[in-house]
Amino acid sequence: MSVDIVRAWVRGWAVSRDTQPPVEEFWGLRVDVGLPGHLVRHVLPDASPAVLRHLAGTLDTPGTWLKVCAPAEQVTPSLTPAWAVQLPEFMMTARLRRTRVTAPDGYTLAVIQRGQVVTARLLTADGEMAARGQIALTGATGVVDKVETAAAHRRRGLGSVVMGALSTAAAERGATTGVLLATADGKALYTTLGWQQHTVVTPAVVTA
Repeated sequence: MSVDIVRAWVRGWAVSRDTQPPVEEFWGLRVDVGLPGHLVRHVLPDASPAVLRHLAGTLDTPGTWLKVCAPAEQVTPSLTPAWAVQLPEFMMTARLRRTRVTAPDGYTLAVIQRGQVVTARLLTADGEMAARGQIALTGATGVVDKVETAAAHRRRGLGSVVMGALSTAAAERGATTGVLLATADGKALYTTLGWQQHTVVTPAVVTA
């Protein structure tokens, strides 16, 4: 696993979510998010038991998150009962390429850039949001985030169109490597689009 990929994802995620820039810590990176239920996240490139025990024993504010680049069986034994382990996530990478992207019949594709973030939206004829996603550009890396399809418009290939639009927009702006964090369901889609798993990520949060 490349630590550089993990760091690139954290930097891009912070840009995408408009948070404070990541802060270097001896265990990895800290992002001060400041949202209810998500005050701060600590991203660990590995599951050092000593580091995990230290963090689990000293961080006790509800809404504190860990994102550990390791499977749950390597993470859970070092946590205290205050921590709730969540479903696994999957960090994935792909080479960003220009592709010809066409909106399906009945939809309009809109691609807009604001600052370092490019957003792709598929809209219905009535202006309803059918699918969307965004990519944060940080030099040669593009971090894909917030990809979603409305329930009434799923299983129509809209997610693939959004991903193609984001990849094309990022490549046109000089980015070469894409990184994202997927759920198990999202991983299935991204795999069909040529994305490869970089590492499993185990999330855990301090509950109230």
